[in-house]
Amino acid sequence: MRINVLTGLAVNPAAPADVLLRLLEPEHAEVWPALAGRRASFPEEVAAAVVAHPDVRVRKALARNAFVDPEVRGLLVDDSEWIVRACLAGRPDRHRPVRPLPDGVIERMLLTYDHDCLSELYSSGQIPYRVRQLLHRHPAASVRRLAVRGWGVLSADQLAELAADDPDPEVRSDARESIRHASEADDAAAMERALGPLPPPLNHGTTHILVNCRLSRAVVDWLAGSPDVDDAWVLAGNYSTPPDIVESLLGHPEAKVRLRLAARADLPPAAVRLLARDEDAAVRTAVSLRPELTEEERASIDYVVERDEYFGPDEHHARQAPDPARTAAYARSGHPLLRRLAASDPGLPAELVGLLAHDEDEGVRLRLAHHHPAPPAELLLDCYLAHPGPPHVRELLTEHSGFPRTGLAARFADAADPAARRLALLDPGLAPETADRLTRDTDEEVRAGAARHPRLPAGRLRELLDDSALCETAAANPALPPQVMRALPDLLALTDPLDRPASAVPERAWRTNGEAHGDT
Repeated sequence: MRINVLTGLAVNPAAPADVLLRLLEPEHAEVWPALAGRRASFPEEVAAAVVAHPDVRVRKALARNAFVDPEVRGLLVDDSEWIVRACLAGRPDRHRPVRPLPDGVIERMLLTYDHDCLSELYSSGQIPYRVRQLLHRHPAASVRRLAVRGWGVLSADQLAELAADDPDPEVRSDARESIRHASEADDAAAMERALGPLPPPLNHGTTHILVNCRLSRAVVDWLAGSPDVDDAWVLAGNYSTPPDIVESLLGHPEAKVRLRLAARADLPPAAVRLLARDEDAAVRTAVSLRPELTEEERASIDYVVERDEYFGPDEHHARQAPDPARTAAYARSGHPLLRRLAASDPGLPAELVGLLAHDEDEGVRLRLAHHHPAPPAELLLDCYLAHPGPPHVRELLTEHSGFPRTGLAARFADAADPAARRLALLDPGLAPETADRLTRDTDEEVRAGAARHPRLPAGRLRELLDDSALCETAAANPALPPQVMRALPDLLALTDPLDRPASAVPERAWRTNGEAHGDT
C-alpha cells in the first residue's frame, strides 16, 4: 500500500515541486514510471530534474509519456542513452492520439539520429505533413537524402530537379536511383525479368511487383490461368491489368475479387453499372462511393451502411489535408458513408459542423465528435453516452476541452449506467456529500474517480489513504493539503520501523485547507 500511495502522490497535479523532487530520489524508484511517465505537466524545476536524472529509467519514462506536452518530451532529444532517444522517436502510446514533436526537435533528430531511431520516428505519426513537404529543401544533404528515400513528399518535377541540380553528389545519385526505380517499375519487361521463371517464388519482393508494378502479358496470362483466388485478386487491383482481363473478372465467383475491381479508377461505366447490381452488399457499397457518380446514381444503388467501429486515434497533422471542396460536397451528400468522411476532416467549416452535428447517422456524429477541434458540447456528451466503441476510445471524448462539465452531477450522479455516473465526477461543482457517497459506489472506476475529486470531504479523503483499493487515487487528489503531501514520503519511508497508516500524518497538516473540500 505504501507504493500505491506514493504512486498516487507522484501523479497528483497539485503536488509541490519539492515533493516531486523528493520522489525522484533513489529510495522511491518504484514510483518513477508514474511520476515521469503519467503526469500531464511538471513544474519547471521538476522537468529539468527528470531530463537530467542519472537513472535512465526515469528519462525513458518521460520519453514515452503520452500525456505531457511534446515540448517537454523534446528536452530529451540529445540524451546520452540510445534507448531514450529511441523511445522519444517512437510513438508514446498506440491507443492515444499522438501530438507532433516541435520542429526543432524533429530537425535535431534528422541530423543526429541513427537508422533505427529514424525508422521509429518515420512511423510514429510525430512528423507534421508540412515538415515532410519541405525536407527536400533542407540545407543539410543528409536530410535531403532522406527526402529522396521516401521521407519527403516529392513530385516528379522536384525529384528530377534534385537529380539534376542538387549540390551534393549523393543526393543527385539517390534521386536518379529513385527515378530509375520508378521507371523500372513501370517497365513490364524489366518486372518480368525481376520475377524470374514463372511461377515466381512467393516473397515480399515478388508480391510487391505483382501488386504494384506493370505486368507483362505473359505474367498476366499466368495469373489469369491460376486457380488461386489471390492471383485473381492481384489482377483485379493491378493498374496495368488489360481491359479484357478486367472484364473477365467481373463475374468472378469470389466477392473479394469483385470488391477489388470496384475500387479501380479506370473501371468503364458499363462495369460500374454491373457491379452496382452485384449480389454482394460490400461490392455494391464500394461502387456507391465512386467519385464520378452523381447523387442520383448513388441513391439508386442498394448499398449497406454498417455501424461505424473506427474513431481513432488519428494523426491529421501527419497527412495531407483533404480537399475542402470535396469535403463540402461529401458533407451535403445523401450517402452516410461520404458524410462520415466529411465529418472526419478537422478542417470542416463551422457551418458544416453545425449541419453534421445533427446528422441522422450515428457514425457521422461520432466521427465529428472525435475528429473536429470544435464540435458542439452537447454532441460530445451525447456521443459519450451512446458510444459503441471500446471504453478507452470513449473516454477520449471527456478529455476534449469543449466537453461540458458544469451540471453533470445533477444529471448523472444517480444514473443506472456506471459510465454515466462517471460523468458526474467531471463536474467541478460536485457536492461533497455526493462525492463521499460515490466513493462507495458499486463500480470500481466510479469509486476511483470520486476518491480523486477535489470536492471530496477531507475526513473521507483521509480515510481513503488507508484503503487498499483507493489509496492511490486518494493520494492523487489535488485537494490533499500540501503539508500532507510533504509528510507522506517520510511517513511511508522504508526505513520507518513502524507500519504507520498514511492517514497518520499530523493533524495540523490536515487543518491547512480542510474546509476547502467539504469539512467544517
